[in-house]
Amino acid sequence: MATLSNMAVRDIETVIHPYTNLATHREVGPVIIEEGDGIYVRDERGKEYIEGLAGLWCTSLGYGNEELIDAITTQLKRLPYTHIFGGKSNDMAIELAEKLKEVAPCEASKILFCCSGSEANDMQVKLTWYYNNARGKPEKKKLIARHMGYHGVTVASGSLTGLPPVHKEFDLPINNVLHTSRPHYYHDGKEGESEAEFTDRMVADLEQMIIDEGPDTVAAFFAEPIMGAGGVIMPPENYFPKIQAMLASYDVRFIADEVICGFGRTGEWFGSQYFDIKPTSITMAKAITSAYYPMGAITIEEDLYQAMLDQSRKLGTFGHGYTYTAHPVAAATAVKTLEIYERDNIIGHAAAMGETFQRRLHALGDHPLVGETRGCGLIGAIEMVADKKTRRNFDPSQGVGGKAVNAALEHGFITRAMAGDSLGICPPLIIKEDEINEMFDRFEKALDDTENWVSKENLRTA
Repeated sequence: MATLSNMAVRDIETVIHPYTNLATHREVGPVIIEEGDGIYVRDERGKEYIEGLAGLWCTSLGYGNEELIDAITTQLKRLPYTHIFGGKSNDMAIELAEKLKEVAPCEASKILFCCSGSEANDMQVKLTWYYNNARGKPEKKKLIARHMGYHGVTVASGSLTGLPPVHKEFDLPINNVLHTSRPHYYHDGKEGESEAEFTDRMVADLEQMIIDEGPDTVAAFFAEPIMGAGGVIMPPENYFPKIQAMLASYDVRFIADEVICGFGRTGEWFGSQYFDIKPTSITMAKAITSAYYPMGAITIEEDLYQAMLDQSRKLGTFGHGYTYTAHPVAAATAVKTLEIYERDNIIGHAAAMGETFQRRLHALGDHPLVGETRGCGLIGAIEMVADKKTRRNFDPSQGVGGKAVNAALEHGFITRAMAGDSLGICPPLIIKEDEINEMFDRFEKALDDTENWVSKENLRTA
């Protein structure tokens, strides 16, 4: 084991790391990132890496963007903070809300701000309940999300998330949160079942859940256009159009979680546009500021806004908000980020670079470790399997995903292991064609190293 640096020891003794085996972390220590430029970051020892997951699916404009740095600095000097409680406001929040209404893929009467995607989905839950109380439907409170979906880690948003580690020992999910089938045709399609038939079964499963629970009790359905942390799972053929039509027939709000897909990742402004979704509301965060400043937001449709007005007349106030709601520095960062997306045609660039990205991604399907490749635009994943023919996964205790992540680090590439030994790839949207090829070259070397280890340890038959 390598000798830990002084900084690593200090980290171990002071910092709690999310989604980390805390016991193992005490032995191996952190990778401490100190600098970034473009698509690259460097650790405390000076080793350079391609940031293959754009941080956590978020640093869309890469590192060291001087325009964003200047926007933040300028706003800090002009007005570092003000709140919007009690009718106060700030010009940056107003400008940002106007722009988000313009680009949103759904009806957006108003915008409600917060600091993260978790908070944003938490607000979606509260406002869904608030809405149904306001319109005299107090029993319409149940929320449906999907197994392996990801919507955050607050008590409410963590309940919506369909990943076991987010629930176990946290006493989640809370009451009134249900989970329907994940739409992963590769693993969950039945023998002889076409993709179209699989879609129909997934829609029927959800509809039957609504019927069994009682349509008058089901309030909202939450879905990511592409399931991110659950393994970059792409929706099957016609899944969302059929889901949407069915939900409308039962008066169920359709909330599209655009935290990962939003702002160009798929080659469209939003994943909803890529998959022809017209949601009731969307949840936003991450790339809204290219992660340079924390911010989240949700759209408020006119019906919901009218209900909020009625409740304010009845109760005397809208009893929700955060100290940092519509923070002026966050808003200024987001305004500049959206300006850059439009001016530099970042969404068009992502679509164009997506052709090379997807070609290199799907070529990995021939690798002996890889069972499935999936993605669109500049997001994708490969899933490593023990048996390509039967699609059998490695046992989680074998740690194949973690081994591949560490092998990638050795070759200067940052990725992330997710459910079922899937490795996500989601570089900054500014990535160029030669950089895409370099990234996949490094990734292939890491897969080769992992395959050699799997074969040496005889893990396919273990």
